[in-house]
Amino acid sequence: MSKRDYYDILGARREATDQELKQAYRRLAVKCHPDKNPGDHEAEERFKELNEAYSVLSQPELRARYDRFGHAGVGAGTAAGAGFGQGFSGFEDLFDMFGIGEMFGGRTSRRAGPRRGSDLRYDIDLTLEEAADGLQTKIRVPRLETCEVCRGTGAAEGSQPTRCSTCSGNGQVRYQQGFFSVSRTCSTCRGSGKVIKDVCKGCRGEGRLEKDKLLEIKIPAGVDNGSRLRIAGEGEAGELSAPRGDLYVIVHVKEHERFERRDANLYCTIPVSFAQAALGAELSVPTLEGEQKLRISEGTQSSSVFRLKGKGMPVLGGRGRGDLYVEVNVVTPTNLSREQRRLLEEFAKVEADGTHDRGIVDKVKDIFG
Repeated sequence: MSKRDYYDILGARREATDQELKQAYRRLAVKCHPDKNPGDHEAEERFKELNEAYSVLSQPELRARYDRFGHAGVGAGTAAGAGFGQGFSGFEDLFDMFGIGEMFGGRTSRRAGPRRGSDLRYDIDLTLEEAADGLQTKIRVPRLETCEVCRGTGAAEGSQPTRCSTCSGNGQVRYQQGFFSVSRTCSTCRGSGKVIKDVCKGCRGEGRLEKDKLLEIKIPAGVDNGSRLRIAGEGEAGELSAPRGDLYVIVHVKEHERFERRDANLYCTIPVSFAQAALGAELSVPTLEGEQKLRISEGTQSSSVFRLKGKGMPVLGGRGRGDLYVEVNVVTPTNLSREQRRLLEEFAKVEADGTHDRGIVDKVKDIFG
């Protein structure tokens, strides 16, 4: 498996859509294809690298795991480990690029007929509290819907599409070129295998219309920034009544003013006075569920970290919660009053002498606590 970043291999942004990734792959694959670079070992290795990257990023589930865990999330056993031309979902597209569909009587796995609807992406912003609690909300998604007039056939009411005479309904036309049997998409029916003589006026023969769809979705507790939620069958309608695509909801969690998140754990910093740190104190600490009491021991040093178990984020898809780690920051007093300075000077003398004057200590605590 290549250790290079898959997005760098394809020359694509991490926020690239599926279509942008596909275009980037095709552009580079044409240049590096072994048939165009015979005997060029470097081009062959580059082509294998492109296959590996696109085989992961073209599959939403694998892409989500790669975005979150990197190469470790798509190790051995995934499609990323497939060799040259094996188990590669985008390999069929190369046949289209070079105009090759069938060789030596063999068939590609691409079937003629209406195409499945496209997958859609919807980005949603959440606060950290919403990500912790989960959320049930409504979203409005613009998408292609099946035409209600023709029910997706594209033909006018009372008529039906007819079989394409050019390809005999196969959607592809075969040509014999020497020893090769080459198959290409039928230009008459555009691969559907059917032609429409009397088109539907509602959708102009497309079988689909763009509409806004109001969907109610449930976001589980514990989602993180970049989490991808798949909602099956809520993408665009397919061509001529073909199956729908899926909807992928991409979660963006806003930065919190108090907490920093690392997986399921939360981190925050709270200020404490010199007296609180020196003498110990009971502090009020913010959590996602409200204020929580925390006891710090006598002699606590600045940057000391305390753990509040189970006060972090819920574990997505699992049980339990992470922890809250609280770092204390001892604040040195400034703009001392005359009395505060006098007491601190006395405290410094006591400290230097090695004696223990509880009266001075209590006064320091009263003033600075």
